Amino acid sequence: MRIWVLGSGTFIPDPLRGSAAHWMETDHSSLLLDCGPGALRTMARLGLPWQGLTHLLVTHFHMDHVGELAYLLFAMKHGLDSPRETELTVLGPKGLFDHLDGLARTHGAHILDPGFPLEIHELSPGQSWAGPRSDFGIATLGTPHTGNSLAVRVETDDGLLGFTGDTGPEPALGPFFQGCHILLAECSHPNGREMDTHLTPGGLAALATVAAPQVLVTLHCYPPLDPDEVPSLLLKAGFDGLVLTGWDGLRLDLRDGVVKFPGTPMD
Repeated sequence: MRIWVLGSGTFIPDPLRGSAAHWMETDHSSLLLDCGPGALRTMARLGLPWQGLTHLLVTHFHMDHVGELAYLLFAMKHGLDSPRETELTVLGPKGLFDHLDGLARTHGAHILDPGFPLEIHELSPGQSWAGPRSDFGIATLGTPHTGNSLAVRVETDDGLLGFTGDTGPEPALGPFFQGCHILLAECSHPNGREMDTHLTPGGLAALATVAAPQVLVTLHCYPPLDPDEVPSLLLKAGFDGLVLTGWDGLRLDLRDGVVKFPGTPMD
């Protein structure tokens, strides 16, 4: 399994960190986790084969997580040298069909009829999914962010990848992510500015202490929280595992349960 952070930031324009998006590929499949603005350009810059993307999963429908979905489908219909024929599987929480219908009314019929097959699945919290043409499975858990937001665990033969999406404190998240070799986790606000729908370093430290991932990658920091200070804040809060500050272009490889750090195509 190979993972790239495409967007490590928030909706606030930032020259270094774009909106939420992450690319995962196995030997036979590719999965885009969220599709925030700037995702497609970053995929192109990193040399990732976006044209052949096999699966897309959105965790919720806030624009910084799903704002480039219409653009991606438009590019797959009109931006290829030859027409795409392979199916694209789109996964998301309840409301996915309504969201796509709304995009089609606004942007045109290519959203639901891009010229190649679309397989669309709405996932309820707690529902698992494994497709016949994928070599990974997905487990989900509802998060306290929107009425239908999801955290996800991606299960492959090489190991487990966890992604919190956006979430507030939720005791079930720690056990849900136990066994994950890599955990991509939001950490939005500084300690002292706790809220029900996002995590602080203290809240993330409590989650990570239970989950005990091999590598924790922190994402989605709003000012005044400095992303580069989050690892030390997590240590002060009691989590002493390996923490990486997420940045656009960060690559991690996971093979046979071992995480490696090969650098990125941007090096």
